[in-house]
Amino acid sequence: MVSGASETPRKYACSLKRRFPARNRIIAGLTHATVVVEARARSGALITADLALEEGREVFAVPGEITSSLSAGSNRLLRNGATPLTGVADVLEAFGIEPEPPVPPPGLGETAARVVARLAMEPSGADALARALELEAGQLAAVLAELELSGAVSERDGFFRVARRLG
Repeated sequence: MVSGASETPRKYACSLKRRFPARNRIIAGLTHATVVVEARARSGALITADLALEEGREVFAVPGEITSSLSAGSNRLLRNGATPLTGVADVLEAFGIEPEPPVPPPGLGETAARVVARLAMEPSGADALARALELEAGQLAAVLAELELSGAVSERDGFFRVARRLG
């Protein structure tokens, strides 16, 4: 009896290391792309990436710190031709999907519309946003508060981003 996405009968489906490649082959075959966020030099994620390539699937790798052993495998994938993944736009581009530019909600002032347009390009911290848009800190804080209250912008870990499709 085979259940779920397993190649082994349930009574033999203990989590032995040698069974991961078989399971990962199925996972790689079911997906359109494989994303490796972090991988040591001898990581199972690299096996999955190789299997995905064999199936003709796209392989993305998130660049990591060059001195970190946790990034050695993902950085090697990049060196060997994996697609760098630095944001959502990379995935959309790889699949030929043109992102729709956000349309600011009606009633936003000119400054708020500029902030939304800038954040649509990439998430940004308040200081960088103020410099890029040449706004005073108080003026930007008021606009960001308005946009957060309307649900158009959210803040996480010090970075503001467009929170939802606008318009």
